[in-house]
Amino acid sequence: MRFVAIMKCLHSFMAFPYTTVSVSFLIRKYSTKTELRQVPKRYLGQPSPFTHPHLLKAGEVTPGLTQEEYALRRYKLMSLIQREFNALGGGTDHAVLFFSNPTVYMTNDIPFPFHQHNDLLYMCGFMEPDSILLLQNKPGLTLPSHTATLYVQKRDATRELWDGPQSGTDGAVALTGVDEALPIEEFKLVLPRMHDEGVTVWLDTTGPAHTSLHSRFLKPLMESITQGKKSVRPTQHLVQKLRLIKSSAEIELMKKASHISSYAFIQTMHSSKAPVDEAFIYAKFEFECRSRGANILAYPPVVAGGNRANTLHYIKNNQIIKPGEMVLLDGGCEASCYDTRRYCPHHVGHYLGMDVHDTPDISRSIPLQSGMIITIEPGIYIHDDDIAAPEKFRGLGVRIEDDVVITEQSPIILSAQCPKEIYDIQQVCGM
Repeated sequence: MRFVAIMKCLHSFMAFPYTTVSVSFLIRKYSTKTELRQVPKRYLGQPSPFTHPHLLKAGEVTPGLTQEEYALRRYKLMSLIQREFNALGGGTDHAVLFFSNPTVYMTNDIPFPFHQHNDLLYMCGFMEPDSILLLQNKPGLTLPSHTATLYVQKRDATRELWDGPQSGTDGAVALTGVDEALPIEEFKLVLPRMHDEGVTVWLDTTGPAHTSLHSRFLKPLMESITQGKKSVRPTQHLVQKLRLIKSSAEIELMKKASHISSYAFIQTMHSSKAPVDEAFIYAKFEFECRSRGANILAYPPVVAGGNRANTLHYIKNNQIIKPGEMVLLDGGCEASCYDTRRYCPHHVGHYLGMDVHDTPDISRSIPLQSGMIITIEPGIYIHDDDIAAPEKFRGLGVRIEDDVVITEQSPIILSAQCPKEIYDIQQVCGM
């Protein structure tokens, strides 16, 4: 089983190697403590402590994650940039950019539910489209001292009528605790400074997260940089180093997501009697996750009866499961921006976090460290035409995943509540 939970905090001061330093010490020493502003007493573009006190406490940006934790993440990123750039040599001025995802439409004017780009979400917790986070070193000071500015959509009455409330600049700055929030149109005013040869620009170089914003603001800048003497520096490897190690708050959110998914599996097993449509199992699992507090499913689940389980990414889920057939359910939920998942067929294991396959560029050959969350997922697949296998095993596909938090002492098995032993499964299924 997999519980992929969106990770929002950091556990150690630096990455590779990681040095364990208390959060309170960093807050005192480097002033990452944020001044709480009063959140507007109205609905924003995402839950706030005022509108959703059952989800967020005062000072939290997203459930369980405070402004201070997000500020600490930004500080750690700028510290990594300082370390990397000192090794390479260069100027002292830096501009680090994170772009939101755009709204994606199902049809001409009907949007899919919005899901924020994980890197921007990780750095500030802002959950609205068409936004940019800019981190810059403070004038006259070197990193890791910096300012954080969010560029967001202006509130628009017509747009709010159709799409719901927007945070605006006042809501964005009060909720997230960044230094400043400005209308997205004003981002063009900082672009001339980035053309300067003395400013190093950092962003995700794997491709534009938001093609419209990239074309509108970054394309001329990128062309200027290409023609000049400086280059754009990538951020993705640095952010992944930070996301690799989970904070205690992140681990608690993972536990919550794991609890939801475990009980969703138990209830789905209990109510699924052959013959049954794969679509029913899909719907039952999603209902059980959402009714217990999950926001959405983390990905389209695999519900595969019989030999269909040997198709690793089978997501049609439209066949009837016959009596005597085994069922493989690969599913997980997202709760408080963290995903959970069970049963997955990729290698023996992988990192788990904001994504199902989290921090993909981090080598799986490095030593395990406290704060990592990994999967352990053995599987066996025997196609129905495999004459080398005993006939009774042909058409069998099984994978069972545990999600494990690495600690200094004993590991924490997040998926312990989900039945995996034969006897336990038989009891749940009423066999």
